[in-house]
Amino acid sequence: MQLFTRAGAALAVAAALVAAPAAAIEIEEVTSPGGTTFWLVQEQAVPLVAVEISFAGGARLDPADRPGLANMMAALLEEGAGDLDATAFAKAADELAARFGFGAGRDNVTVSARMLADDLDRSAALLALALAEPQFDANAVERVRAQILSKLASDETDPNAVAGRLWFARAFDGHPYARDTDGTPESVKAITRDELAAAQKRLMTRGAATVAVVGAIDAARAGVLIDTILAGLDEGDPPDAARAPETPPAGVEIAELDVPQSVAIFGQKGLPRDHPDFIPAYVMNHILGGGGFSSRLMEEVREKRGLAYGVYSYLANYEDADLILGSVQTANDRIAESLEVIRAEWRRMAEEGATAEDLDAAKRYLTGAFALRFDSNAKIARFLVGAQEEDLGLDYINIRNDLIEAVTLDDIRRVAKILDPDGLSIVVVGKPAGL
Repeated sequence: MQLFTRAGAALAVAAALVAAPAAAIEIEEVTSPGGTTFWLVQEQAVPLVAVEISFAGGARLDPADRPGLANMMAALLEEGAGDLDATAFAKAADELAARFGFGAGRDNVTVSARMLADDLDRSAALLALALAEPQFDANAVERVRAQILSKLASDETDPNAVAGRLWFARAFDGHPYARDTDGTPESVKAITRDELAAAQKRLMTRGAATVAVVGAIDAARAGVLIDTILAGLDEGDPPDAARAPETPPAGVEIAELDVPQSVAIFGQKGLPRDHPDFIPAYVMNHILGGGGFSSRLMEEVREKRGLAYGVYSYLANYEDADLILGSVQTANDRIAESLEVIRAEWRRMAEEGATAEDLDAAKRYLTGAFALRFDSNAKIARFLVGAQEEDLGLDYINIRNDLIEAVTLDDIRRVAKILDPDGLSIVVVGKPAGL
């Protein structure tokens, strides 16, 4: 189950969109002959082309009695297409040195492709076949069904998986986000081939696609490439949003599991990506819990008290909800104290803000480290899709450092007031003592 990713990208996009290597990347907006608008980065140094496609909708559009449908459908896209069974499809991709990946998150279905520039036509045709004519062969369906059921069974003994599932069920009661993206054993067992085929046709349309291309290709050829890949899909429209509850319920819910360590997931309402204080909030959270070993949560929970190996927080933006989320895992007899310290640091940031030293260190990291995240065409393509989904504009990559540098201590103090230590929604899984 994808716990905290919007389209598989909430954390990565939140990080990448705040600091990317502007000087190294020139982005073009291109419209294909068939009318699909996408972002392109020409990178001629390596004869590879990466394509990233995000179809808006995903698991939140699963029928109420069929959670896991989008996930299962996406898992079957490379298990045979057209007149190629799973083995023949895999062989064809290998012969072209093409790599395809498919997935489904809460808000979208994702397609990733890496292809040789010299074999683009054949690779694109193979990918188009997977998108428009998946076989959903009976043997493949049962094989993938068994894999998903095995994962669901394994998740029942994994405190992290259980905590994530319960947190979202508690926070979003009555909304599709309350359902596990992988589904339930009952729903997965009930999914039929006809339902898979209908989901593919409904979820994967040209009108719902956000597209990026990166690599050894010019704009004209990239337009033809995208038209080829999307040719067999219906036009369609992006799905409507259905806003989730504004504020997850406060308090602690405990689910007993016979494990030596408890896992706690905690969260509250956050800020939407287009809020004017989102960048200050991102910097504030970096100081609080997003900065690895330099964060306040790590310093207080791990370094000073030795309560846990790791603790973190981050901003999570979904189509229907905006959150600040975090997690800690520690011994059953230490989880209560760990949560006390986390609440105390939540409160200290809300009441006092950050120090000049905190802010300077955060700025240095956020403006200096992210070029390392863009060392492949595929990573750049994922960033471009995320930037389009968040409607940040082509110039964002050129102004992001200025936005970070412009954040002041007053900005941090102002935005930190959204932190609500008493309003944290917490789920603990394990055998916690003292709660």
